[in-house]
Amino acid sequence: MGLAHCPEGRQIFQRLTVEENLVAAHIGRGGKSFEVLRNDVFELFPILKERRNGMASRMSGGQQQMLAIGRALMAEPKLLMLDEPSLGLAPKIIQQIFRIILDLSTSGISILLVEQNVQLALECGDYAYLLNTGRVRLHGPAQELAEHSAISDHYLGGATEETIHV
Repeated sequence: MGLAHCPEGRQIFQRLTVEENLVAAHIGRGGKSFEVLRNDVFELFPILKERRNGMASRMSGGQQQMLAIGRALMAEPKLLMLDEPSLGLAPKIIQQIFRIILDLSTSGISILLVEQNVQLALECGDYAYLLNTGRVRLHGPAQELAEHSAISDHYLGGATEETIHV
């Protein structure tokens, strides 16, 4: 149906190679061939091409996150759902992952991003929702939310329930 999910914590197939992970994810929706999709993933993440025959379990967390995103892209999604793509990654890798997310969003793939790194999420998004204890507390265009005092208050400390209920 055009949906692909990249789960929190990566959840790649640890006992398979990079290539085998990509093969397992290819569903052949009738669009691009496996080879074309794999090459697209390798173009986005050159390190995966270098490690294509290596075991997924032997890659760094950042490389595993790249593989998880690449695996989701093998389904040729219309909507790519990313759950905490920055979880447990070094700042340099986070920046690289978010640059790729921005590139993907401009390529015609819609992205639903769940992310605790509010600043990066708001920089990437067009529209955002602030959730607190499972409830939507604030929503609107990402740029407007980035400038909203409730966001800085909440994420820099000192927010109260009244502050968040805007």
